Amino acid sequence: MKLKSKRNVRRAVGCLMLFATVFVLLLGVSRNKEGNVVDAASSYDSLADATLILESVSEAMASEVVVSTEVEETLTETKTQFTVTSYQESKTMYTSDRVNIRSGAGTDYDIMTTISSRQAITVIGETNNGWYQVEYNGTTGYIMSDYVVSELPGTKYVFVGDSRTVGMGNAIGGLDNAYIAKVGSGYSWFWGTAINQIMDYAGPGTSLVINFGVNDLANASKYIELINSYIDEWEAAGITVYYASVNPVGSTTVTNEQIAEFNATMKAGLDSRITWIDSYTYLMTNGYGTSDGLHYTNSTYQTIYNYYISAIAANTTK
Repeated sequence: MKLKSKRNVRRAVGCLMLFATVFVLLLGVSRNKEGNVVDAASSYDSLADATLILESVSEAMASEVVVSTEVEETLTETKTQFTVTSYQESKTMYTSDRVNIRSGAGTDYDIMTTISSRQAITVIGETNNGWYQVEYNGTTGYIMSDYVVSELPGTKYVFVGDSRTVGMGNAIGGLDNAYIAKVGSGYSWFWGTAINQIMDYAGPGTSLVINFGVNDLANASKYIELINSYIDEWEAAGITVYYASVNPVGSTTVTNEQIAEFNATMKAGLDSRITWIDSYTYLMTNGYGTSDGLHYTNSTYQTIYNYYISAIAANTTK
């Protein structure tokens, strides 16, 4: 039951005090076991004590009710207020990150659903506090405008490579990532297939990480020529390009000395707009785990991925 005001509380307490006072007065004019009336002083003391107790109880009750009223007022605070300007025609826009669709234009409204980056949404209006009103899967909701763009954005991270990239994708996954990779692949597959798929995922804001070579260390010059020929196109599309070093091996058909030579050639020959990620040195210094000499344990794939992301973040803040 909700109490409407403190005045009602005082009335209730007052009635209770009146009833208790009459009750105590009746008790005060009592008789002892011989049938004699107890003296007035004794009755007065009993009444005074009872009245003090009653007042203490009443104050405690009133205090408790006030606290409850304050809690109720807090719980019924209004949510973010906003107004919507509807568009005459809807617009197709895209999410730039994983984002919530809410029932109102504020973070204090319920989350209706969560959608991933690069999702097309129908925008039907905008609010006066920086949100879009949208229609998605037949329902109307609101998305913060900071996470909506007019052109299809690129996937945040695109990794292109051989079986090691396949392994990292299996170990890491991630909604922000795309993996263009094939087991046993090298220059021929990169040139004939993978390079044509990059623009299906990459776009403004994409970090493109290329990692080939362990299967064909003799093709360093071909990799350099091919990648350098695409840098203008990728840069114009808003893509930041990285080449990740071929990482060390255990006991297998190639040696770490051969890998180090390949890495040095690649680093020296790539266009200066392509950032080199030296994960080879990092793993040689900090160690790595491999099950077959060529591919890594999941924990090492996690380490490599974290190193890539750290290198990208460091490059972004330059």
